[in-house]
Amino acid sequence: MIFDKLINYLKLDKQEFIFQFNSHPNYPSALAFSDTLNFMGIKNDAYELDKEYWDELPEEFIAIVENSFSLVKKTGNTYSVYSEKAKTLDKEELYKKSTDFVLLFEKTEAAENKLVFNFKPVLYSIFAIVLVYSFLTQSIYEALFNLLSLAGVYISIEIFNQKFGNASAVIGSICGEVSATQTTNACDKIIKQDKTSIFGLKFSDFSLIYFTGLAILGLFLPATAYIVKGFTFVSVIAIGYSLYIQAFVEKTFCRVCLLIISILVAQLIIGIFFFQNLSFGLGALLLTIILWALIFSAVLYFNNLLEQKENLQKSNAKNLRFKRNYELFKSQLLEKEKVEFQDSQTFSVGQKNSRLHISIVSNPYCGFCKDAHKIMERILEKYPNEVSVQMRFNYIPERANEKYSQLISDFTHIYKNKPEKEFLHAVEEWFETKDENKINGLSGRGSAAEDLTPLVSMSLENSNAGLSFTPIFLINGYQFPEKYDREDIWFFIDELIEDEDF
Repeated sequence: MIFDKLINYLKLDKQEFIFQFNSHPNYPSALAFSDTLNFMGIKNDAYELDKEYWDELPEEFIAIVENSFSLVKKTGNTYSVYSEKAKTLDKEELYKKSTDFVLLFEKTEAAENKLVFNFKPVLYSIFAIVLVYSFLTQSIYEALFNLLSLAGVYISIEIFNQKFGNASAVIGSICGEVSATQTTNACDKIIKQDKTSIFGLKFSDFSLIYFTGLAILGLFLPATAYIVKGFTFVSVIAIGYSLYIQAFVEKTFCRVCLLIISILVAQLIIGIFFFQNLSFGLGALLLTIILWALIFSAVLYFNNLLEQKENLQKSNAKNLRFKRNYELFKSQLLEKEKVEFQDSQTFSVGQKNSRLHISIVSNPYCGFCKDAHKIMERILEKYPNEVSVQMRFNYIPERANEKYSQLISDFTHIYKNKPEKEFLHAVEEWFETKDENKINGLSGRGSAAEDLTPLVSMSLENSNAGLSFTPIFLINGYQFPEKYDREDIWFFIDELIEDEDF
């Protein structure tokens, strides 16, 4: 199922989205799609809505159009539909091609796709430097040759990325829309079904190796003209092979392939007519062999690395569908005996009367507890009216030093005398700074004593239940299964809230 335009419009990390979607136990259902959007920070609600009520929908919503999840934007009497491709439909066409499923969403800041590193600015900078150098120091024909090489590199990189699921707007615009009778366009058909395999590399991968090598050798023209011209003659074999595959094997022509062939032909013409008075050097030949070996090795390395990553993701997705099955999680959760706490009010936040109650047993000086508390804070922030949380700090006066006792007193004072938000802020501030004086300042307690008896009783309950190690999550009294990571709670929180039998 392809929805590139939708993912791009919502500014989601495509690889992460597809991985989470594919690993959902109900893949590829609407529920899986909705849950994945929720996980990625797009809060949404799904409905089965008769078309007669669609006029009341907001200007943007998600629907299943032509069997694909699509973003629909209403503009006057027309609708822009974003899925694999962007298209415009009138109301009648949209209603005819859509199911009754609609998904209303609210985009949050967390949904923004934040890339750790974007290589394109670096690539464009290198291209610019090469072009400036070529046009300033070389003849016009040598500079044009280098420009064509860079164009070949760019298109080849886009094809290389697309092979691993990264949709290219450039390739898409060159190859055109998919017709109603097609499931794929001619470019995808030829590129993806290429049966060439030399050390695992496809014919399109050698395009990247070839143009990268020519782009580097082109910087040393005219000294390397003899070798460069030789490669342009060899490219005739590639041109003939590509045309044969398109015309007689696949019986369809790929526009991006024809564009690359045009570049090769243009370079061949420049080589024949403008690279004259050539000299052959053994040193240049040796340099070329080493250069091509390095480029070949680099492309082979990244190709194998990305293939391994893709295979691991597919395998992971299948395994996680099993792991993220709610019924399996629930059976693991109920496996241990339920812990009944007498004190469920001390340091209790959220909706007190909610059906879902989460307890976190922790220690303010526990290094691993910071991340656990962050999970709890995010749950409270996202589900303020559906979840209650109790922070059960382990506090035994005989073992606690003066600083710990003062910190617990500060927390107790803030909890009793200030709004819930200030208490949560104080706990968050503590795990960020570990500064006792700062928490004391937030409490405004001064030297006033606080009754810590409820904390002592709560810690004794924890100890009697065998909850000494921290952090520990308990959901409605059941200890979070050890087979799951604490972060996995996000995959089950909605179903836990809705499960009336739990």
